[in-house]
Amino acid sequence: MTPLETEGDDFRDYGEDDVAERLAAMSDDEADARAASLRAGLENYELEAEDAALLSGEAWEEWEAEEAIIPPVVAIVGRPNVGKSTLVNRIIGRREAVVEDLPGVTRDRVSYDAEWSGTDFTLVDTGGWEVDAKGIDKMVADQAERAVDVADAVILVVDATVGATATDEAVVKMLRRKKKPVVLVANKVDGPALEADAAMLWSLGFGQPWPVSSLHGRGTGDMLDAVLEVLPEESAYGDPLPEGGPRRVALLGRPNVGKSSLLNKLAGEERVVVNELAGTTRDPVDELVELGGRTWRFVDTAGLRRRQHMAQGADYYASLRTATALDKAEVAVVLLAVDEVLSEQDQRILQQVIDAGRSLVLAYNKWDLLDEDRRRYLEREIEQDLKHVEWAPSVNISAKTGWHKDKLTKALDIALESWDRRISTGKLNAFLGELVAAHPHPLRGGKQPRILFGTQVSARPPKFVLFTTGFLDPGYRRFIQRRLRETFDFRGTPIDIQMRVREKRGRKR
Repeated sequence: MTPLETEGDDFRDYGEDDVAERLAAMSDDEADARAASLRAGLENYELEAEDAALLSGEAWEEWEAEEAIIPPVVAIVGRPNVGKSTLVNRIIGRREAVVEDLPGVTRDRVSYDAEWSGTDFTLVDTGGWEVDAKGIDKMVADQAERAVDVADAVILVVDATVGATATDEAVVKMLRRKKKPVVLVANKVDGPALEADAAMLWSLGFGQPWPVSSLHGRGTGDMLDAVLEVLPEESAYGDPLPEGGPRRVALLGRPNVGKSSLLNKLAGEERVVVNELAGTTRDPVDELVELGGRTWRFVDTAGLRRRQHMAQGADYYASLRTATALDKAEVAVVLLAVDEVLSEQDQRILQQVIDAGRSLVLAYNKWDLLDEDRRRYLEREIEQDLKHVEWAPSVNISAKTGWHKDKLTKALDIALESWDRRISTGKLNAFLGELVAAHPHPLRGGKQPRILFGTQVSARPPKFVLFTTGFLDPGYRRFIQRRLRETFDFRGTPIDIQMRVREKRGRKR
């Protein structure tokens, strides 16, 4: 039995062919003429209504470009557990900031797009600010203070049911030094009876305290009107974004693999709280980064510990935010710790990127800790466990020292160019014709399915639809996918190949 007659193989044993040479020798006009002939032949088959949109190109979806200016920035600050993240969720109209009935859930400064009365602005949630904090709490407080530095206005949240505490007074002193417009929010005013408590906060010296219930939404509209009065039209702390917006990069990996350290090195500052405690990052943290002479938007995400349905509390919501950040990204950089054995967690994260249809770069981190014994085992693990993503460009880095961070740009460019790539219908059908002529699909039950026509229906990621006379074996589809990669240089992106099995008109079923 030849390899062609073996079920489930990858058709890797076909041997050499001259498909690439024949394709290179074919002019665009010849390829287009061949495609037009095949397209005309499709009229003899029973086509469905949606086929017309696929064949005409109407199904193409364009990626949304970002606006060219940076909207004004509002930072929300306050001591721990006064309801800052709950207020964030109320303002943006969805549960996106991680909220749990424990102080200290938010640790980094986290940005969200917000809008009120037709005005767009960026809302920055921060961790609880504490005076004389130490350890990780000191790092969290530093992040909150940095958020104030780059904000155009500040919302100071105080718990009206408790009143102004010594920590609140310390926050007030910090804000006075910064000399930013401040809107004072008296939170947890759930009804008229508690408004007297809010009035007591006039003593803080920031003018009228706005009584709000972030949990129920009471008073948030009036408070946001007051915020808009002190906001400029665009941020005074950011340069205009490049036309089309910066490319969006998500940093993924299991806990403590070095994602936050890498973002800090790329940003050139302590942008994210880094601690030996695994799982420090809980919300996606984004930052505009200059790399390779261009601006990129990097997003640090929470480390994925376990399957999403098994996670609990803040970990569960952090996993949801990570999935959302991946959906908004264009390319994922998955960090793999070379000093540890590649795990099932690593495999799940890679599969999540593929399922999301995002381009992929592998970053082998902690390369400075790799010794010769571990290197031999690592090479074997990569060959066995990462064969399904051998198409992804990779870089060897040290997030801690910044070693080889400059090489990340080239890998990102390779992945994104592949993710964006479009193949003309003429070239695609010429490729399919030459490939099938050299390596026809094996007979199945005395029948041989044929590829009638192929078209690329989208990029980002590249998606192809093949019109066929019968079902193509999974192994043969993988073979086509592999040869598409090799021929058209689709490194760094997943490729989706779908089939439309169509029968000839008038054929009795």
